[in-house]
Amino acid sequence: MAPTGKAGRYRGSVKEFPNFNASQDAEALYNAMKGFGSDKEAILDLITSRNNKQRIEISQAYKSLYGKDLIADLKRELTGKFERLIVGLMRPLAYFDAKEIKDALQGIGTDEKCLIEILASRTNQQIHNLVEAYRDAYERELEADVLGDTSGHFKKMLVVLLQGTREEDDVVSEDLVEQDAKDLLEAGDLKWGTDEAQFIYILGNRSKQHLRLVFDEYLKISGKPIEDSIRGELSGDIEKLMLAVVKCIRSTPEYFAERLYKAMKGLGTKDNTLIRVMVSRSEIDMLDIREVFRTKYEKSLHSMIKDDTSGEYKKALLKLCGGDDDAAGEFFPEAAQVAYRMWELSAVAKVELRGTVCPAADFNADGDVKVLRKAMKGLGTDEGAIIDVVTRRSNAQRQEILRAYKSHFGRDLMADLKSELSGSLAKLILGLMMTPAQFDAKQLKKAMEGAGTDENILIEILATRNNREIQAINEAYRAAYHKSLEDALSSDTSGHFKRILVSLALGNRDEGGEDLTRAHEDAKVVAESLKLSDVSSGDSTSLETHFLSILCTRSYPHLRRVFQEFIKMTNHDVAHTIRKHMSGDVRDAFVAIVRSVKDKPAFFADKLYDSMKGIGTDERTLTRIMVSRSEIDLLNIRRVFKEMHEKSLHHMIEKDTSGDYCKALLAICGGDD
Repeated sequence: MAPTGKAGRYRGSVKEFPNFNASQDAEALYNAMKGFGSDKEAILDLITSRNNKQRIEISQAYKSLYGKDLIADLKRELTGKFERLIVGLMRPLAYFDAKEIKDALQGIGTDEKCLIEILASRTNQQIHNLVEAYRDAYERELEADVLGDTSGHFKKMLVVLLQGTREEDDVVSEDLVEQDAKDLLEAGDLKWGTDEAQFIYILGNRSKQHLRLVFDEYLKISGKPIEDSIRGELSGDIEKLMLAVVKCIRSTPEYFAERLYKAMKGLGTKDNTLIRVMVSRSEIDMLDIREVFRTKYEKSLHSMIKDDTSGEYKKALLKLCGGDDDAAGEFFPEAAQVAYRMWELSAVAKVELRGTVCPAADFNADGDVKVLRKAMKGLGTDEGAIIDVVTRRSNAQRQEILRAYKSHFGRDLMADLKSELSGSLAKLILGLMMTPAQFDAKQLKKAMEGAGTDENILIEILATRNNREIQAINEAYRAAYHKSLEDALSSDTSGHFKRILVSLALGNRDEGGEDLTRAHEDAKVVAESLKLSDVSSGDSTSLETHFLSILCTRSYPHLRRVFQEFIKMTNHDVAHTIRKHMSGDVRDAFVAIVRSVKDKPAFFADKLYDSMKGIGTDERTLTRIMVSRSEIDLLNIRRVFKEMHEKSLHHMIEKDTSGDYCKALLAICGGDD
């Protein structure tokens, strides 16, 4: 029986092959492997175009015709990743999962990520089949092996999942939903320490439908998503497992889209993960995974596989993928629902912004200036002492230090630091010594200086600062450069891009809440401007002006509602649509505004990651963000960074920078997640 998605539709990418003949296929495979060398293309074409049930029949026919084991012959003829993929396809799913888990438990160390992925995502029936297959293949009990190879709360949750006893009744009790949400809150955020047993019981046993409502209720009563509480209360493998369970309950395709993306992004490919997901989901929900992938990452799964793999391995993966969604040019309803839910979470969650640099206790400006003067006097400079003082004081305290230094020594501390330090460290320390508004003003000035303009810096700063910050930047810019920021932007940019920047630089964004009626009208204008509506309420020039005004002047809570209404109206996500229908600096500015409205820490986490990934480091961006966010939301950025990129910001800075510059950045970073 083929698995189906919504409304009984089959959502796999690999379908039953018509006019199937197991004996003919067995013969074709035998001929492809006969003699010197093998016809790998023929093997991959045949195996990836049959479903799992048909492949098993081919194996049986092969044994009957030639007295040989087809999997053993394939293993002998093929090599590497391609062999692992093809052999994986030849096993029944339960035996494929059993082999993956056996490999994860074998040898030195355990592949916890593999255990988490399989046990958090499988249905009760799939778990029961897996346990039977493991017993049959290895003459061992899976539960006993998991118990022997894992420990603590992680082990307990795995054992609960291995029972395959999750409730499957879709009839939900409102009272129980409220009670479970309350119990989870009391077991975590409201308790000294964490009652992991409560999390394990509720998340390990309740039905998916019930838990989705529990998560909604939890958000209402706590003001934050359950995921944030799990990250705050748990750590290590149990944290990763619980987050995986929550993701699969919210949307299994979204969980696997994320697994695939993380397997391929950056340098190197996690081929075991890529193979496991492509094999195990090809006849279940690959079409849904593709749709979500395209929504979340603005590229098709097909294009990412194509760019990240090669040879027959690539060809086989692309066949399992089943099509290129970018080529289709259509947005999917399922993906729109995911986008809508993301906006819903963004709108309801109350995020407490937290910096990493706080005012120093027992602060003494006079003592600090003596330390700094001593560090710069005589031959050589004590960079460590300078870093220690500057990175561990709040900006307000640094301003006191500047004044005290002048009073004590009649000297300009900024000038002394500039003469004693050099390179990236000098830029970082001097940036920290400026007020936030002075620092932003200087970054904007530098972005407009000389030949060419760095539009990315203009966008990053003006699209993410609030009214108060923008007004302070305007004052600092005029004081430092004797020219208004608006005039500078007007003379250095042009067209719609200039209008966007000038509008943002006025700092006139509404600061009220949402207005649902107005949000619906605004969404209509956005849809018309992006050519997604047949109704036109005016000429194109007035539409563009209105669209620009909405994005640059409406409050964040209101814009969140506008973007939700936009999805309801068009079945499209606004960021995805802007990328598709616009280009150049205008597109980048509008996308930055949308991302800032949705999740500002995620916007900055991505920029930090991009500044360090690959060969070479964009130290200018790294310095700018670390300085400007250190007292605002760098702790939030750190958390999102770890979640999005599966490595800590601290670790990436440590790996990608060196010397005193690295020490200063790590001090600002404030810890290793």
